Amino acid sequence: MLSYKRKNEMKKIAIVDTTFARYDMASDAIDEIKKLTSNVKIIRRTVPGMKDLAVECKRLLDEGCDIAMAFAMPGKEEIDKLCAHEASLGIMLARLLTNKHIIEVFVHEDEAKDDKELKWLAERRAREHAINVINLLFKPENLTRYAGKGLREGFEDVGSIEEGGVGVWKKKL
Repeated sequence: MLSYKRKNEMKKIAIVDTTFARYDMASDAIDEIKKLTSNVKIIRRTVPGMKDLAVECKRLLDEGCDIAMAFAMPGKEEIDKLCAHEASLGIMLARLLTNKHIIEVFVHEDEAKDDKELKWLAERRAREHAINVINLLFKPENLTRYAGKGLREGFEDVGSIEEGGVGVWKKKL
């Protein structure tokens, strides 16, 4: 277990997901966060669709959360891609209005070749972004150590062009 405990430093994390998604990524992220630290309070909310994520994240950040994670699973259709883009724009605005991070964890259905790979990708992306959230809250210097290393959340890392594209194992964070 990575140690992310600092004395008297309880943080609040907003977890916001949708009923539109085909997989419960938020539960995987919560599980990963609990493995990494006990110094957090998690507040989870579920909204109907992607375009509702921004307002719920903003509400929770305004109510005292330190950071938020927004989970969505856009479908394969063009309208789904458009809605994901609009949701992303809303999340960007919420970030600026609150001056706090909202980690966008979107898994597009057409990223995977089948449902088995889609489930694998969704879980992995949720867990890897959860690690990023804990680093942002407690040890941001961990992220700086890996700047320019071609890390990806979900599929394999592509690696740095300076290192010949060799990936870095994420759990080192």
